[in-house]
Amino acid sequence: MIQTRVKAPFRADHVGSLLRPERVHKARRDFQEGHISAQELHGIETGEIKKVVDKQIEVGLQAVTDGEFRRRFWHTDFLEHLNGVEGYVPDHGFAFKGEETERYDVRVIGKISFNPDHPHIREFIEFKEIVGDRAVAKQTIPSPNQLFNAGIRNLEIYPDIEEYTNDVIQAYRDAIQAFYDAGCRYLQLDDVYIAGLNAPEIPFNDSGYSREELIDLALRVVNGVLEDKPEDLIVTTHLCRGNYRSKWAFEGSYAKIAPTLFAKEKVNGFFLEYDDDRSGDFGPLDYIPNGDPQVVLGVFTSKHGKLENKETIKARVEEASKYVPFEQLCISPQCGFASTHHGNILTEEEQWAKLKYIVDISKEIWG
Repeated sequence: MIQTRVKAPFRADHVGSLLRPERVHKARRDFQEGHISAQELHGIETGEIKKVVDKQIEVGLQAVTDGEFRRRFWHTDFLEHLNGVEGYVPDHGFAFKGEETERYDVRVIGKISFNPDHPHIREFIEFKEIVGDRAVAKQTIPSPNQLFNAGIRNLEIYPDIEEYTNDVIQAYRDAIQAFYDAGCRYLQLDDVYIAGLNAPEIPFNDSGYSREELIDLALRVVNGVLEDKPEDLIVTTHLCRGNYRSKWAFEGSYAKIAPTLFAKEKVNGFFLEYDDDRSGDFGPLDYIPNGDPQVVLGVFTSKHGKLENKETIKARVEEASKYVPFEQLCISPQCGFASTHHGNILTEEEQWAKLKYIVDISKEIWG
């Protein structure tokens, strides 16, 4: 029998974000209205992070996150604290299936580099102290490829795509080293951009480059960032087709990116959406090299609270094992439960029941 994994990613894992408790929502509103200070907000968030860490450990997860409780959005909070990047309110949000997102994005206003005083580093140190030696503290950040979405690059500052690419790579290399120095050993790059390269029509794109050129560039960016990374740092990537209030942005299988990115991206694991038909079949997994990386099958959905059929899940893992060795497989939700502060349409009780269900099924599958 294949035993439970002792290093990340784990047989039962999760993407990262969790539903914000009402106490966090209220504190955010109170801060915005001037009723409490930034220090008081931070203290309330810290108290809720302690609770959510305890709860993750209680349901049996070996890797825990801070739930992204200090963030408004999964990506902008990190990106806007890089040197040369700012957050702003555009004229429109992003178009999701049946809904437009809250209006907020980032744009380049200067040369990009890593900010040594980036708040996520301080927050990780505090988070890791909360976790202690009870579990693995997992950090999530947006992929560097998110900076290649339409409208972010400033052509006056960066007329040359090569200079822009090199600065993004260096900024992320410095960021990864800073997280490592802070004690991080499990880092996840969340990548809607790469998932979008599979879509029939590439979303968020104004580059003028072909799909093949963009896929090659995306690979070069990630592998450039990971070049010479510390050997004991586990880095995974999560491919997402959009997750906003239980809505999605686009669809498309992994077939178009698999020959390049699945075969050559130098990550230790892929977190892949497989919770519905939008993701296609498991065939593209055939490009994953044997032995490494791990493939975390997102065969559970975070978009609603209904528990998946256990036998269906087991059958899907068995099907995936035709393309990737059984020992390389893990299971998780397809995405976080709250990629933005709004959260998906389910209750906290349903969220915890689903995570415990994933842990329990993983034990039945792998022992």
